[in-house]
Order: sequence, then C-alpha cells, then structure tokens
Amino acid sequence: MTDCRGTSTFCGARGQKTNILWQALTLFFLFATPGLLVLPDPAQAQSYTINRFEVEGNRRIETSTIIARTGIEPGQTVSAGQINDAFQRLLDSGVFETVELTPRGNTLIIAVEEYPTINQISIEGNRRVKDDVLLEAISSQTRRVFTPQLAEADADLIAEIYSAQGRVSATVIPRIIRRNDNRVDLVFEVAEGTTIEVERVSFVGNRAYSDRRLRRVLETKQANILRTFLRGDTFIADRIEFDKQVIRDFYLSRGYIDFRVNSANVEFTRERDAFFLVMNITEGQRFAFGQISTVSEIPGVDPAPYQAALKVKPGVIYSPTLIENSIARLERLGLKQGVDFLRVEPRVTRNPRDLTLDVQFVLTRGPRIFVERIDIEGNTTTLDRVIRRQFDTVEGDPFNPREIRQSAERIRALGFFSTADVETREGTSPSQVIVDVDVEEQPTGSLSLGGSYSVSDGFGIAIGLNESNFLGRGQNLGITLSTAQDSEQYTINFTEPYLLGRKLRFDLGVGLASTNSSFASYDTKTVFFNPQVSYAIGELSALRLRYGWNQSEMTQQSNETNGAVIASEIAQGKRTSSSIGVSYVYDSRLGGLNPNAGVLFELGVDAAGLGGDNEYIKTTARAIAQKRVLNEEVVLRASLELGALNWTGDDFSRTIDRFVLGPNTFRGFEPAGLGPRDLSNGQDDAIGGNYYWVARFESDFPLGLPEELGLRGGLFYDVGNLYNINNVDTSGADIVGASGSIRHVVGVSVLWTTPFGPLRFNFSQALKKEEFDKEQSFDLTIQAQF
Repeated sequence: MTDCRGTSTFCGARGQKTNILWQALTLFFLFATPGLLVLPDPAQAQSYTINRFEVEGNRRIETSTIIARTGIEPGQTVSAGQINDAFQRLLDSGVFETVELTPRGNTLIIAVEEYPTINQISIEGNRRVKDDVLLEAISSQTRRVFTPQLAEADADLIAEIYSAQGRVSATVIPRIIRRNDNRVDLVFEVAEGTTIEVERVSFVGNRAYSDRRLRRVLETKQANILRTFLRGDTFIADRIEFDKQVIRDFYLSRGYIDFRVNSANVEFTRERDAFFLVMNITEGQRFAFGQISTVSEIPGVDPAPYQAALKVKPGVIYSPTLIENSIARLERLGLKQGVDFLRVEPRVTRNPRDLTLDVQFVLTRGPRIFVERIDIEGNTTTLDRVIRRQFDTVEGDPFNPREIRQSAERIRALGFFSTADVETREGTSPSQVIVDVDVEEQPTGSLSLGGSYSVSDGFGIAIGLNESNFLGRGQNLGITLSTAQDSEQYTINFTEPYLLGRKLRFDLGVGLASTNSSFASYDTKTVFFNPQVSYAIGELSALRLRYGWNQSEMTQQSNETNGAVIASEIAQGKRTSSSIGVSYVYDSRLGGLNPNAGVLFELGVDAAGLGGDNEYIKTTARAIAQKRVLNEEVVLRASLELGALNWTGDDFSRTIDRFVLGPNTFRGFEPAGLGPRDLSNGQDDAIGGNYYWVARFESDFPLGLPEELGLRGGLFYDVGNLYNINNVDTSGADIVGASGSIRHVVGVSVLWTTPFGPLRFNFSQALKKEEFDKEQSFDLTIQAQF
C-alpha cells in the first residue's frame, strides 16, 4: 500500500483521477442495468399461433391467393421474424402498394392496398418519334397492374430511343391520372430536346493517313452546314463502337497488323451544345506478305496443286481478307479432289527486320463431324429455300465452321432480315451438329422518289416501286417511271438470283422509252424486251448471255426540217431488232488483292438477224483502272471505251442504231456534238458513226477545305474519235466528218457530295476539234434519292 501524505501533489492528482473513474463506472451500471434486465431471453422470444386470417383492402386479388402468398398455414406457430418474412413476400409480389400485418391473438390481420390497373397509356410531347414506335418498345400495358418501378424503366427506355437518335438531352417523366375503380391513366411526358452534333472528329497517333482520310471511313461525321438534311454528324453512342471496328478493319486490310484503338473519348464543348470525338490510335508498322508456302500433314495429299492455286504473292500488302479467301480456295480444291474434312491452317511467321509475314498454309485433317440438319425459324414470309440456298453445305456434308460463318454473312447480306443468328449445337451424336438459323424479318418493299439534272436532258424525276423479296422467293421486282424534259422511260425489271435452283442470275427488263431532245431534229419511241442470264466463272469474273428485242421508230418533230439522212431514216418507220449477245466481265475494284487499286474489263458482242428487220454485229469493250495515291488522298483513274458496228443487212442503218457520243462519254461536247454530220437542207444533223473510241484520264483530290463540306477538285483529259458511215443512205446528203478526226479536251471539275446526291461541275476546253463540232464548255449533273 502506498502512502500519499508526503507527496501531496502527485498522489492528489492520482486520487482525483481514481474518483472520477469510479463515478463514471457507477453511472454506467446505474443506467445499463435496467436495460439488461429487460432484454428478452432468446428462449423466451414472443411467438404467435395463427388459426385464422382476416384480409382487408383487396379488390382484385383473391383472399386465398393473398393468404397462400404469406407462406403461413392455419394452426402454425410463427415468430415475429416469420411474420416479417410473410410481409416481405407480399410486398415483393409487385401487386400491392402497401402491406400491413398485425397479429391479434390467434388471428393475423392482413391489410393491403392494391396497385391500380392501367386504363390507358399515352405519350405527350413526342414529335420526332411516333407513338406506335414508343408504345411497342415499353413493357407497361393496358389492363395490367401499374408499378412505379416498371413505369420508371419504361421512361428510361424511351429516353434511350431518343438518345440513339442523337437527342441525349431528352427527358421522360411518367405521370398517373387517378380514375375510378382503382384505375389510372399512365402518361409519359416527353421533352425531346435538340440533337447534339459532333463538332469535330480528330485522331491522335495517325501518321500514315491524315485525319481527312480516316474521317471518310467513319459513320460518324463532323457537323455539316447542311445538317438539316444530313444526320451523320448527330452524336450516337452506339455508332462510336461501330466506328472503332470500322477503323480497325481499315488498317488491318492495309497491312497494319498491330493496329489498335487505345481510346475513343467523347467530350462536351464548353457551351455543352456539341461533342468532340477524339480517337487515340496506334498504327504500328505496315507488313507485306513474305514467303508463301503450302505443306500437307495428310498422307497421300500432294501440296503442289494447292500451292499453285494460291493467288497471293510475296510483296503484296498483308490483309486478313486475302488469307480468308486463300483458305476458301484451298478447301474448295480439296472438295474437288475428294479430300474430306480438309482444314487449312495458316501459320504466320513475323519478320520484323524486313516487315514481312511468312505464311504457311498447312493442310490438316479436321474432326470427322457431319451436318445432321439445318433448322430455320422466324421466317414467316421468306421461303425456307431462300435461306437454305445461302449454304454451300447440305445435310450429310462434312461440317466446316468457316463455311457456316460465310453462309451467315450471306444471309445477313440479303437485306431481308433485321437480325439473322446462325448457331451450331451438338446433334444426336458427338459426330453430328445441327445448324440453327433464327431470323427476324423486316419490310423489303420500298417507294423511292428521285430527281436528276443534266445540261443535255434538263430536270428529271423518277418514281420507283421495288420489292426485293417478291412473294418471299428472294426475287426482285421493280417498276420505274422516269421523266425528264427531253426523255421519258417506263420499265419493269425482274430478277431471279437462283434460276432453276442454281447459281444462275436471271434478269428481265421490259419497257417503253421515248425522247424529245432539243439536240436532235427527230423524236424516238422504243419498246424493248431484254432477258439475260449471268453466272460466275471465277471469283472476280462473270459471263452474261442475253437476248434483246426492240421495236424503235424515228419521228419528225413539229416545225422541223430534216436533212437528207434523217429524212430517209424517218421514212423507214418502225423497225425491229432481234439479237443474242454475250459479255465477259472482270472486276477487281472491290475484291482484288489491293484495296487501293482495281480494274474493270468488259467485252460484249451482240448479233442481230434472228428475225426482225435489222442485221448487224455490234462489239463493245471498256477497261477502267483506278488507284489511290498519296496516302489515299488522290484518286487516279484511266478508262478506254470503244465500239464497232458491222451492218450486215441489205437495208440501211439508222442514227439510233449507230454510236452517238454525249457528255457522259466524251466531255466538252454537246449530246451528239462530235462525229459525222449532215449539212443538207440547211440543217446540221448528227448522224453518228459505226466506230468510236474514247480514252479518259482523270483524278480527284481534296481542295484543303473542311472535310464536312464534301467538296473535292478534279482534273480530266479526254481524247477520242467517232467515224465511218458505211451502210448509210447518203443520197442528197452533205456529209462532213465521215473519216473522223481525233479530238482532245481538258478540263477541271468540282465534285460536291451533298445530302441530295453527288453534284459534279465540269468546266472543259477543247484543245482540238472540228469546226462543225458542237462544243459545251460547262456541264452539270446531279442525281438524288429522296
């Protein structure tokens, strides 16, 4: 024990602290002890024995249903916790606005207030989106129970629909109007707001391609001065994700295998009335194909013919599409050679020093899995065979995942379905698979209204009715009525893409055309019937077989005097032609090895004389080559077009049978403004020629203006000739230019991509022409679809 009397200061302080501690403990026990005394013993917690139920406030829901929902049986002894669980179950049912459970003795009183039912649903304030579109999207329905949670979810869904149209500031507030009999009218009040535009699209990290070039790839566009008609500059969040994939495909197809999109940041402008879109990308290095080889891991399969079948050569810019096409080509060759379950595995070796990729195509044997069947669901109008013929695989064939993926892409490309899902699952055995095709159809008919203008034909309008899935057979039926100041045409076109169930395309055109041109001293009327069959003979080439029948007539214009040649041709009256023809077409502009270059070659021969009045052999050919240079900013294009008419009949040919050149073929001249002419009777009639050739060289390039204006410049040089009038009735005529002469024309163009259609201004100057030629130094063309 310590004595504190000799240390009063220290011990006094210690004693004071000790007294305070004891006082605090005393107070704690004084207040805490009564509370501890009344705490219930868990063993003595209150419980209730429920023998009967009383339900109050229910009008639609049966009493027995409410009692069953509690989960409490009559005579059951329950605790307070179990009553609370019953309360929660009733509340979670979603049909009661309030719930109250009160045990009284052996009776459980259940007082509920039901949610009202929806009498009607209306949407107010919407002008941009129709009621039926919004009502179809929401989950709330009339004569169903109203719940605030579902109404709020529907309001959010409506706001998302507006956001998808660029109206991110749209707000939707659900409100209710109380009616009798516990009913409500549900009203969604919509404040649509304004569309938010993308003020600028820019890139960070791009070196190979300019912002201007990359912006042309994206679906999202910068704000345009004509944005009232063009909505590509409206901000849509889902479109950004699509653009990221598009820009990635763009770079991969050009050999940038390490390309990636680091981020796509969207930020409000300071005024919060527009967005900035900034894509941060990493291009990486550009790779080309190195060594291309083929090896076989299948005994007895020689890789040599497969190597010879490859079109890809070293030095070509690497593209995943070329790899995919090569695999398909080798697998098709395997089918022809009877090699079942052939799989082609590309093994790529990177050579970072010379930026090449060596590709070894390995022929392997895939698993022995067969296609058991192909199940198609969701098509109510489209016939099964229209979908089934998109598969190269049929029931019983070896299963090839790549072919199934390509078939799915072909089904989506038809344009008949809003969604088309193709999945595979295990069949009746592990060695069989079932291909499930689930589609959702969409409207395939369309009504189009178009307009055009050209210096030669004036203003024109076209109305078209088109059904791309006629009677659900995958056929196309179109009716077009087009009229301009100087011409009219009425046509019916029909296309069957799979004639007789084979990959034969059948086209049929029937129509009536007439002209009343101010550039000629005669009018024409023509009735025509043109069936044609086309089929592919290669990946990029096709052969077309056709028959042509037409009845044409040249008539004199009122108050016009004709030269001797035209007068004799008018006197011939109606004449018919019956011809058969064949064309060969090769086009690599879209599917060739180089995405920036391509060629088109077309050669056709038509022979008339199988009935009808006219007998001739007409040969036409054209070749076009184009290439993008200077980081794909500049397009270079060269074309050569020629024709020869060998008249074999005993009578004379007419101007409408021969070749007549116009601005679309040879710029710088009026329609029929060059070539042989008849000056008799004081007239100046173009009479066409039997032979012609035209070479065109042109380029288009950016003008340095903002990309959103859609303006580009162009330069062109045309050179050609039209000559020879054999088998022409020249009695009494005064002919000039029959032997022909080469004309040269240079010019500049302004190309304007507008929301109404492509607009082109051509300003030309003839460097060499004949004095009787009709020069046209300005030409304007526009074609629009409304």
